This record gives sequence, C-alpha cells and structure tokens, in this order.
Amino acid sequence: MLRFVAGRDDLLNSRFALSPITELENMLRKLAFGRLPAPWAARARPSFERLRAETALNAVVALHSDRHGPAFIVPPPASMTQTIEDDLAAIRDTPLAQARHEIDQCLSRRPTTDGQVLAVLRDPAVTSIVADAMAAAWHELVAADWPTLRAVLERDVVHRGALLSGGGWSAAFVGLHKRLRWHDGVIELAGRHDGTYPLEGAGMLLVPSVFVWPNIGAYTDPPWPKTLVYPARGTAALWEPGEGAPPDALASLLGRTRARLLVALSDPASTTQLAKTLSLAPGAVGDHLAVLRNAGLATRARAGRSVLYRRTPLGDALAAGSGD
Repeated sequence: MLRFVAGRDDLLNSRFALSPITELENMLRKLAFGRLPAPWAARARPSFERLRAETALNAVVALHSDRHGPAFIVPPPASMTQTIEDDLAAIRDTPLAQARHEIDQCLSRRPTTDGQVLAVLRDPAVTSIVADAMAAAWHELVAADWPTLRAVLERDVVHRGALLSGGGWSAAFVGLHKRLRWHDGVIELAGRHDGTYPLEGAGMLLVPSVFVWPNIGAYTDPPWPKTLVYPARGTAALWEPGEGAPPDALASLLGRTRARLLVALSDPASTTQLAKTLSLAPGAVGDHLAVLRNAGLATRARAGRSVLYRRTPLGDALAAGSGD
C-alpha cells in the first residue's frame, strides 16, 4: 500500500495540472507493449513504426519497462496551461549527468544490445536527440487529437473542482480510481509498491490523463512533487466511439445533435470543450445549448473565466429515462 499523509496546509497547496508529455509517454508505452485500445492502436501503429525507423524513437522506447521510465523524458507540469513546447524545452535543458544516470538505471532494468539505440543513449547530445524524437512523435500521433483530449482533461478538472468546493478533498477523491481511497487524512493507493510519504505542506499534484487509463500512476521522487496521474472521466468513450451516443428515442425527440449535447452534459462543460469533444462548430453548439436552456433542460453559470453548462434535474431525468 502506498500512502500519502496530508495535513491542513497540504490540502490548501494541492493543485491540478495538465501534462501533454505524460499523455505522449503513456501512449508510446502502450503502443510498445501492445496495450493501446484497438481503435487508436490501429490508427497510430503505422506512424509509430515509421517513427521508430526514421527517428531516435527506438531509444526512447528502449528506456521504458512496463512500469518504469526515465524521469527526464517526462518533466512535471507547472500548471493547467502547460504546453508540449514547455515539456520539450525542459527535456533539452536536462543536465547531461542526470540524463545519463537515469538512462543507466533504465538499462539495468531492461538491458538492450541494439547498437543504434546505445549510440543514441551514449551521445553527449542525447537530451536534444530524445526531445527531437518526442517532438516528431507528438506531431504524428497526438497533435491532431490534442484539442479533444485536452477538453476531456479540462472537464475532469472542472468536475473535481466542483466536488472539492462542495465536499472537500474527501469528495474530490471519490471515484478517482478503484485502487485509491481517502482515509483520515491519508491518501491510500493499493498496488505493488509500499511506502508512506508525508506531503509536508507542499500538497499533492493531481494530473488527469487519457492514456494512463485504466491504470493510475504515482510519483514519489524528485523532480516531481508527490503526484497522482489518474484516468480522466470520459476517457472510456474515446476508446469506444459508440459510448455516450444518444438513444434513438432521445434523438427523435430533440434531434441527434441536441441529444448528443444533453448526454455530454453529464459533467459541466464550456461551449469550447463541448465543441472539441463532439467535433462540432462552437457556433452550432452555442445555438443548440440555447434551445436546451429555453426548454429547461440545461442551465449555465460562470466559473472563473469560463461559462459552464450543465443539465437541470429535468435534463438529467430525460437523459436517464431515455435509456430505459
């Protein structure tokens, strides 16, 4: 059992962040070990294999075992506005001694005799070479889908934030993952690793992820703060495109697009997030949301800089009842 012990200051200092490089690393790991869900794997694998042949991506893959990888390839995110450019710059800025130490650790777990891979990993410019390979992988495998993926991650943070404001951290951790629980100020994660880590007033970093699904990850060592990387709500619908589709009866009543929007509003979301998640034009989403509001099925409220839409009790009843 892994335990994080939280005090009052830890709850005040805990925060959410998004990590594009974490998404990329988890996707690469799942592709390498054959664990990416079929719809995405079929689309991504040809580009993945080509990148392995044309770039230094094989060296990145060689450093990963099932549950471990080099920390310098996945720098910790600073905020909700983290970009892939921020991450790649941090990889390039890694001190060579640190990178070589982590590479040696990884190769001790999973040795390789591939001469080309070893040549890359022993090169004095290894951090730049690895960053270039990760940049190519990002643009080939993730960039086109990042707006949709980011919308899923942002919606999860909005959902967790609402739970946090209404019921504190005990409420925010409910449903985070089946292996995780909050118990008397202690965050407990069941799994292979044991250890107790006081947060010591620094709080915890919470990073929602699409590609970590269905697992959960934890960081306990620098340069990361104490961190949980957990599967974002709504991820399963990305792997199974039929998931969350409106029932025929609801679509007949409202029209298919409005029915999709009503189903999608199981969690609060902005117009932009809904447009990206459902691949619709923002203007069209706004028009349909206005109709749902006028019908008493949805409402809106400002949350910081965003205007979030959510279902009313009537909208909940209609969405739930249509599936019976």
